Amino acid sequence: MDLYLAQHGKATPKEEDPDRPLTREGRSETERVGRAAARSGIRLGAVWHSGKPRARETAEVFSQALLPAVGPEEKPWLGPEDDPRHAIEAARATDGPVLLVGHLPYMSRLPSLLLTGDRERGIVDVRYSGIIALGEDGDGWTLRWYMRPELLTG
Repeated sequence: MDLYLAQHGKATPKEEDPDRPLTREGRSETERVGRAAARSGIRLGAVWHSGKPRARETAEVFSQALLPAVGPEEKPWLGPEDDPRHAIEAARATDGPVLLVGHLPYMSRLPSLLLTGDRERGIVDVRYSGIIALGEDGDGWTLRWYMRPELLTG
C-alpha cells in the first residue's frame, strides 16, 4: 500500500483572517509540489483533507495536479490532535493510494507511528506543502521519498 501525507500550504495569520486560507506563497508552493509529483507518476485513489480552509485549498490544488479517482473529500478524523490510526484503517479500505492533507502535529505523528511504532518520536521534519511518500510491504512501512517546495525549481 502507498500512502502520501502533506501538511497544508502556508496560511494567512489568524489575526489577519481567522479562517486561515492559503497565502499566495502557500498556493504557489503547493502548485509547484503538485506539478513535480504529477511528473513523478503518482496515481491516487483519493485525496482527503481535514476540512479547515487551508487544508481544503491545499487538497484542491494537489487534486488539480494529480487527478485522483476520488476527492478531495473532508474526513472528520484529520484534525491536528486526532488519532492517526484512523487514517491507516481508512486508507487500507480504499482502492488505490491516498493523499492525506492536514496539520501538525498529526502529519508528524502519522509517519512516526508507521515507521517506528511511536507516534511521538518525530522522525520527519514536516514542512508546508511537502509530500511524504510511504509504502507498506510485508515487512512494514518505509519512507520512499519526501518532496518539499524548497527543493524544487519551477
